[in-house]
Amino acid sequence: MPVRKRFGQHFLHDPGVIRRIVDGVAPTPGERIVEIGPGRGALTWELLRRARTLDVIEIDRDLARSLEEDARAAGALHVHVENALETDFVQLRAEGPPLRVVGNLPYNISTPLLFRLLSQRSAIADMHFMLQKEVVDRMTAPPSSKAYGRLTVMLAALAEVERLFDVGPGAFQPRPKVWSAVVRLLPTPRPRFEYGDDGVLRTLVTAAFSQRRKILSNGLKGLLTPEEIESCGIDSQLRPEVLTPAQFGLLAAQRSRLYSKSHDRV
Repeated sequence: MPVRKRFGQHFLHDPGVIRRIVDGVAPTPGERIVEIGPGRGALTWELLRRARTLDVIEIDRDLARSLEEDARAAGALHVHVENALETDFVQLRAEGPPLRVVGNLPYNISTPLLFRLLSQRSAIADMHFMLQKEVVDRMTAPPSSKAYGRLTVMLAALAEVERLFDVGPGAFQPRPKVWSAVVRLLPTPRPRFEYGDDGVLRTLVTAAFSQRRKILSNGLKGLLTPEEIESCGIDSQLRPEVLTPAQFGLLAAQRSRLYSKSHDRV
């Protein structure tokens, strides 16, 4: 089956890595497992063997057909030929148990797909993904580290994120130029800290980290005054990378309250 560059395909083939991923997921019969981007089925057949039934979402029609025609599918593999960025995961779950989502994600859709999944987290129990190592570094970075930034904070608001292990380029065909890593996300039904409005948190964090060398009072100019920052118990002279995600939540909640009050007066 040819590699389609437009889909960002790098096919996993290392048996040891496959076993570690599936062991990390630990699927059992009766659970609703959904694999995104099954490709040639490296993870698919082992997931199916343990879970007994499996949904897969594959955008490449040729790969989807190959999976459907495989004798191992035998009525237990449900193939959805679509773009995962457009999948309605709430509808896919329907009245069944929460989805457990797994995938070796193409690098070019990983971040938007994470946020799409988290926007539908009411339907999702957990997620296990292979991603570019650099992305996982940013997802799991502690404050004051070089990789810490917008992605870290936005994910921390909605999910617990745990790095499981790194994977070298040799585990894939064709061999990518970068390392990968496997990560587990546990979405929480309620936000993990108060932050007000989703859009306000996104705007505030983006503004802060687009000028990460600037102090907060400068980076957030037009969003919060130094006095409004200080009222949250946060020094307005700090740089954004030293704040915890929860502290960004305090700032976003403050901005949300102020924005709401200004609109009430109009």
